[in-house]
Amino acid sequence: MDKPVMPGTDHAVPVRAPEAAALLAEVEQLRTTILDDAAPLLTRFEARAGGAHPALANLAHYLVLRHHDIRPLQRRLMRFGLSSLGRAESRVMPTLDAVIAALHALAGKACLTAPPDEESFFAGERRLNRATDTLFGKPRPHRRNRIMVTLPSEAAENADLVMALARAGMDIARINCAHDDAQGWRAMVGHVRKAGIAVGRDLRVMMDIAGPKLRTEAVRCDPADARLRPGARFRLVAHGAPYTSGDIAVCAGVSAPEIVTRLRVGDRVSYDDGKIAGIVEHVEDGEAVIHVVQARPKGSRMKPEKGLNCPDTSLGLAPLTAKDEEDIATVIACADMLGYSFVSSPEDIDLLDAALARYPRADAPLGLIAKIERPDAVKNLPDLIARAIPRGPFGVMIARGDLAAELGFERMAEMQEEILWICEAAGAPVIWATQVLEGLVKNGVPSRGEMTDAAMAARAECVMLNKGPAICEAVSLLDRLLGRMEDHVFKKTPTLRALTAW
Repeated sequence: MDKPVMPGTDHAVPVRAPEAAALLAEVEQLRTTILDDAAPLLTRFEARAGGAHPALANLAHYLVLRHHDIRPLQRRLMRFGLSSLGRAESRVMPTLDAVIAALHALAGKACLTAPPDEESFFAGERRLNRATDTLFGKPRPHRRNRIMVTLPSEAAENADLVMALARAGMDIARINCAHDDAQGWRAMVGHVRKAGIAVGRDLRVMMDIAGPKLRTEAVRCDPADARLRPGARFRLVAHGAPYTSGDIAVCAGVSAPEIVTRLRVGDRVSYDDGKIAGIVEHVEDGEAVIHVVQARPKGSRMKPEKGLNCPDTSLGLAPLTAKDEEDIATVIACADMLGYSFVSSPEDIDLLDAALARYPRADAPLGLIAKIERPDAVKNLPDLIARAIPRGPFGVMIARGDLAAELGFERMAEMQEEILWICEAAGAPVIWATQVLEGLVKNGVPSRGEMTDAAMAARAECVMLNKGPAICEAVSLLDRLLGRMEDHVFKKTPTLRALTAW
């Protein structure tokens, strides 16, 4: 048994050098495999980006690393007091190099390459922080996470509401261009700018273009208070007025009529972020009948202007509508960043850039937020990032409502984690969105589950709240909660401040 002298001691400590040597060979082989397998992936990313970018190299390395099941290796590294590679998102090669240098020492072998210094080891972390500051503005002193708030229509007339949100801790105002009009949006932006001056902070504005959102339009119910329960059926119509007949008491038109004709028997249809879910039972002559398989025990009512999701159906819709192209003129003039709905491929970003080019912008470049809402966007996320990062300030929104309706709630719980990891590897800031503290926002009282969800959201760079009667209270609570979580965790890394409860 070899007995090398360990650093920081004045006596020999038994170390299993042969085991360390075997582990060293395994980690070195993993490093070689990652570099080899990442090469074609990096070539593809650089073609998307129009050149080399350090974040893309790390992203390619991370994707290849995560294609290997390294759980047995992780446990063996832990026993030696070494990194388990579980926090390598922003620093794949530096982490491997640090582990390799340590294993050389433990195996009693000379390492020809020096371990990474602090500057290079944490370069990816600093890259993410810079990207976040550029996109969202400087953080508050007590928290790195930003708070985004969806402004209600009344914010166009009520400057006091916007001021109250700013004083409560809002960092970014979100304007949903699916509602109101350019005059109202400009008024909201004016109130945000004035509130920012009053509180002495650079409040940002994101304007969210609507995209081809599939929604219910006119709804007919017979009786008027008819509710859909499991086992019931409802009808979607592509053309003409909605109508009821027989045992089908609920019928709705849709915002994109062609979708009804694309539905096939067996396709899933979800309404209002999964409040009602069903399976297409019959399609004929521009109509589809859906059998309800999931709804609240007491039933749910169908209303106009609520979202529909068809995860099994090829929508065939361009992410930019004619309305979006009109709205972009106002976005360019007023906003700091644009929320891009239903972006699914790198070519969708090219489409947006062509529309933006028609309205030159003299000051800071317009930030881009890619809203991840459909399975195609999840699958293409690395290529979307590769295309978007070189063009200017860029971030990703995990649109958990639509994504849960598309992927299913079980898969959504897993996928929101994976999106966080991929974006950290690429140095892209993330917005954690949909129904954060929803009970508090709507009813003034949060649930225990909502508080836990909000605390978990601290791993993202920004947390979004929706509008509601108690929105100011929700912003204040989230501001305090994120500030406390700042002491406990950075991304996936627990930060061990002194505990005071015991």
